[in-house]
Amino acid sequence: MPRNSASPPTGAPTDTSDSPGSPDTSGSLGSPGSLGSSGSPDPAGAGGTGADSALTHGLKQRHLSMIALGGVIGAGLFVGSGEGIAAAGPSIIVAYAVSGLLVMLVMRMLGEMSAANPASGSFSVHAERAIGPWAGFTVGWAFWVLLCVAVGLEGIGAAKIVTGWLPGTPEWIWVALFMLVFLGTNLASVKKFGEFEFWFATLKVVAITLFLVLGLLAILGLLPGTDAPGTAHLAGEGGFLPNGTEGLVIGLLASIFAYGGLETVTIAAAESEDPVRGVAGAVRTAMWRIALFYVGSMAVVVTLVPWDNEKVAKIGPFYATLDHLGIHGAAQIMNVVVLVALLSAMNANIYGASRMACSLVARGQGPKRLGRVSSGVPRTAVLVSSGFGFLCVLLSYWRPDDVFHWLLNMTGAVILVVWIFIAVSQLILRGRLERSAPEKLVVRMWLFPVLTVLALLAMVGIFVLMLGRPDTRDQLLATGALTAALIAVGVVRGRRTAPAE
Repeated sequence: MPRNSASPPTGAPTDTSDSPGSPDTSGSLGSPGSLGSSGSPDPAGAGGTGADSALTHGLKQRHLSMIALGGVIGAGLFVGSGEGIAAAGPSIIVAYAVSGLLVMLVMRMLGEMSAANPASGSFSVHAERAIGPWAGFTVGWAFWVLLCVAVGLEGIGAAKIVTGWLPGTPEWIWVALFMLVFLGTNLASVKKFGEFEFWFATLKVVAITLFLVLGLLAILGLLPGTDAPGTAHLAGEGGFLPNGTEGLVIGLLASIFAYGGLETVTIAAAESEDPVRGVAGAVRTAMWRIALFYVGSMAVVVTLVPWDNEKVAKIGPFYATLDHLGIHGAAQIMNVVVLVALLSAMNANIYGASRMACSLVARGQGPKRLGRVSSGVPRTAVLVSSGFGFLCVLLSYWRPDDVFHWLLNMTGAVILVVWIFIAVSQLILRGRLERSAPEKLVVRMWLFPVLTVLALLAMVGIFVLMLGRPDTRDQLLATGALTAALIAVGVVRGRRTAPAE
């Protein structure tokens, strides 16, 4: 694992306001009367205060810490990374390091804005304040659609594991059962959601930590029954770049989309006891979490197992590694871990979708009924978000080759759209904060504006790479169509609701 992958860029300014005495957000820039995107007062709730005042602050710091920690560990890491390894070989380490660095920069930008102005709408609120209502509308609803589709996909994945244990039982019944369980946790209270995620995250962290410890012992030749592999698998079987730069590009694109879900912690922070402290802590630990869990685990896998081992892509790299080490019951162990990761993601995505929808409605960007809050919970938004997710599940059975396939393509590159809006918003809002409320810069983007601009250029570069590949071009074009449609609706809505001059 590259040592500098977990370190901030050289010359990055040191935060000077990390102490518990961080300024509170009672006068945040999003409050009524503060400056909006054009230098005029924000509309009510633009800073998130309208939506967040009705929500409870039931998440404790331990909840937020584990949501941040466990949010990094998704099913994409345990299963989806296998295809990246099969394409890139040992250079998958570089692919995850490069994409991880980009994610670190995005999280730092988002953390800067969210610590200054905590809001359940997170980057949607920031985009509205920085660019305009159409931007908040576009990125908010695009993210909502992404999360709802993801809920369905995760439900299907979890059901396939359970039906493997209990053959003959219909998959859709298990998906419905999972939906009902997480509807219950999300409808009850944010504290119930936090408790579920706390234990889910704990199980995932324990599992990945044990894997890394076993892997390190095996690499050093300290695990009984194993010999130190040295660099045989890193340099052999075609070398470090067995498929050249083409393979590295495929691995890079695969790794980018494995990081989705990190943004949820900034949404959850608005309902925590200390939002500023929660966001600041989550962002500052993002570097070592990404370096350890993603880059570290990829390094362990390709060091111990030949990258072209068919089990890596077919069954999963973690299973292949445990099986290589002679761990009894490796397949069932990984099935349990992946099931936990999928259920955790379902729970978190229902939560994130409902809070994003509630925030959008509070800012006049959606149907009012969707934003109703009861006992501190946006229950209508929870029900609708879950319902959309279950509809996606049904479509996977009814129309797998057209409608469902179209939905998957449409949401394929949404996370990149979200990141671009985050970067542009941070470029704009940082200047305003420095002029009007520098004390709110509890978290600062490194080497601003250089690294923000470089991150934006990297995102544009990823778009170019996706356009150049037939297997990702359709995703990009479908996501572009969704984004363009939302922009058009957002602009029209903005003109209709704009006050007469």
